[in-house]
Amino acid sequence: MCGIVAAAAQRDVAPLLIVGLKALEYRGYDSAGLAVLEGGEVHRVRAKGKVREMEALYQANPFPGGTGIAHTRWATHGVPNEANAHPHVAGRVALVHNGIIENYAALRAQLQKNGHVFTSETDTEVIAALVDHHISKGMPLRDAVLATVRGLEGAYAIAVISRDEPGRVVGARRGAPLLVGVGIGENFLGSDAQALIQVTNKIIYLDEDDVVEITRDSLQIYTLDGKPAERTLHESELSADAVERGEYRHYMQKEIFEQPRAVADTLEARIGPNGILPNIFGAGGEELLAKVKGIHIIACGTSYHAGMVAKYWIEEYARLPVSVEVASEYRYREAVVPEGTLFTAISQSGETADTLAAMRESRRRGYIGTLAICNVPESSVVREADVKLMTRAGPEIGVASTKAFTTQLTALALLTLHLAKQQGLDSKRYNDLCSQLQHLPRAIEDALKFEPEIVELAGRFILRHHALFLGRGAHYPVALEGSLKLKEISYIHAEAYPAGELKHGPLALVDEDMPVVAVAPNGPLLDKLKSNLQEVRARGGELIVFADTAAHIDGNATRGSILRIDAGGEFIAPAVFTVPLQLLAYHVAVLRGTDVDQPRNLAKSVTVE
Repeated sequence: MCGIVAAAAQRDVAPLLIVGLKALEYRGYDSAGLAVLEGGEVHRVRAKGKVREMEALYQANPFPGGTGIAHTRWATHGVPNEANAHPHVAGRVALVHNGIIENYAALRAQLQKNGHVFTSETDTEVIAALVDHHISKGMPLRDAVLATVRGLEGAYAIAVISRDEPGRVVGARRGAPLLVGVGIGENFLGSDAQALIQVTNKIIYLDEDDVVEITRDSLQIYTLDGKPAERTLHESELSADAVERGEYRHYMQKEIFEQPRAVADTLEARIGPNGILPNIFGAGGEELLAKVKGIHIIACGTSYHAGMVAKYWIEEYARLPVSVEVASEYRYREAVVPEGTLFTAISQSGETADTLAAMRESRRRGYIGTLAICNVPESSVVREADVKLMTRAGPEIGVASTKAFTTQLTALALLTLHLAKQQGLDSKRYNDLCSQLQHLPRAIEDALKFEPEIVELAGRFILRHHALFLGRGAHYPVALEGSLKLKEISYIHAEAYPAGELKHGPLALVDEDMPVVAVAPNGPLLDKLKSNLQEVRARGGELIVFADTAAHIDGNATRGSILRIDAGGEFIAPAVFTVPLQLLAYHVAVLRGTDVDQPRNLAKSVTVE
């Protein structure tokens, strides 16, 4: 999604802003720009395309200045071009903005009626014009921003400078993240801590409706009514090394291979020889979970698929009813909430707009409480939840989620086992499941060793335009995740179905030009899956089967290939089988020459609706 960096410093800030924007490139964007105050003037450079293209324009005509704002844009209002790129200038003011202003059309019409001439198609320029309008009435920048945001409907994170107040940046947030970086003789704003780790690790996370004013040697936070507020200073654990590619060709490949460590970190100090350790959900967690009679999981994209796997797990092992819903659908319907239901939000970033809005909506619907499963400790979802379980995936730069998914599955497995024991699962079965979960990092490590074989399989997809993924039970969501990865980064159209649904429509698509990828774990549904594979073979379809070493599938009975992987047990198999599907999507995309880490039209963190 869009990225913001701003600075008030005693050195030239344009190079710092450019470095910050480069750290945010993983979020996805289509244009970039920066503006710097110097000598009572706003100096600005903008360009469609990558940060490097904007940087080249700046280097050709650099300008000094200790106060500035910068932005990477992902188009919402108006096509990607220089005119619609941020920062936007209106009169005395330059402004950058993440989010969507829902009432911008009415505000724009009123400003035009008052004589303002717009130069872009964006909702952002409306905000800048409103701030300038209030300054023209004699307001200082901070008060002009306060007056402006009180009249905005929708989501925003903004950073604003005015040529009348050099050395000062004002920021505000609602529904989109914004944080303050505290330095020595300099202060910063950013939409993501990764934008600031090159200059400071001291971070203040702004609350909803906060407004902040920074200079190089001061900062003050205000609530929407203009009253001063205090927020906690944190030391970020991020490091610059954590977001470097190292020896890997792409961030996605690096993050796929980081999964054994990320899963081990997520399990650390949470599971021991005797099972799940106490208090892993934080203060009040065990008391809340003891009241659970059912669970409602809300998520988007990859996180939604993790929730679907958890539904199979929790209902089988804990015998509690679970419903899973896409956040963007949940928030616009009146859900029926049975007594004793726990609202569970899953989000990698913790700032996903629909998931966050759904959590806020849940407050009025009668849940016993909210649980957040997330990778970012200071994110909005985590701060607003009653209890939390962090995934410890570390920074994930590639837009297509990999280690975030497997660590979400790990956290959901911990939740499943906690609830299963609470609900009286047989101790022998419980101990076996715990043992499987402790083995998961090693099982993933073993699965990664199949990369050379998967590179060969990927070659079969280079000229294909469609693919079908099949799975049964808890592996149907794994098939969904595999198809999502392939379409996200290779641009091959892919669909996933429960294998038993083949005869209900998708079998009509199967021919020699459509590869069919099947996940075949060992278990009670294996014989059913074998029949589905025969249906594909009878229609001339080419099968690629990822099978458990314990699953008895005759390689001669398929037209295609079988890759046999030790899943390490039925419980952890969904997480293990996810890994070869990630590798398949990655290597298909590499062979097709697409932008693996920043696929077209997609953003890492969807912070607008």
